[in-house]
Amino acid sequence: MGKDCERAVKNTILLIQLILGIVLVVCVLLQTKGSGFTGSFGGDQSSVYRTRRGVERSLFRFTIGLAILFCVVALIASLIK
Repeated sequence: MGKDCERAVKNTILLIQLILGIVLVVCVLLQTKGSGFTGSFGGDQSSVYRTRRGVERSLFRFTIGLAILFCVVALIASLIK
């Protein structure tokens, strides 16, 4: 039963990491400004130096927290053998 429990924990952590990765990518893509590919790849310089307000600020902070959580889960996954 010990091996099955370890396998279940590892699979659960990997599933959590996969879900966090997908949500993190979606959050980053929601933050891109500008039209088309130009804004995504740095063509729109006006959105770089402006203040985030309201929902945009909340999404930015949520993305940072999600990235930190993703790194912690990745570290835990690497420590489990």
